[in-house]
Amino acid sequence: MKKDKIIYWTSTGIICAVMVFSIISFTFFDHSIYPEGAFAHLGLPNYFKVELTIAKTLGVLVLVLPNVPARIKEFTYFGFGITISSAIIAHSAVGDDIWHIIDPAFFFVVLCFSYIYYQKIQVGKGAQAGHIN
Repeated sequence: MKKDKIIYWTSTGIICAVMVFSIISFTFFDHSIYPEGAFAHLGLPNYFKVELTIAKTLGVLVLVLPNVPARIKEFTYFGFGITISSAIIAHSAVGDDIWHIIDPAFFFVVLCFSYIYYQKIQVGKGAQAGHIN
């Protein structure tokens, strides 16, 4: 169980750090990589930054705060999965180099590890509480 928690918290920490980094990056340094801005480069509307900032901030809080209902955490994993896979698709669609595709793909794998080990820990908690035979 201890190994599972270490893998869970490490992978979850990486995902949360990536989400916080992306919030800071496209909020304060949006024009540093692409002169027109990352969202314009990807063909996304500017208001989408606000939506993603709010969603990612709430998602990070959901994953790190204790006692958040499991269903809400699962919606967060789903939302982050859509966000990351959308980044892969968007960068592919505009013809960005392979590193802009490999980067989110790697973090998608890390997100999957976080989710898998979240599930393992939940099953372990249920067994300890006598809910699972």
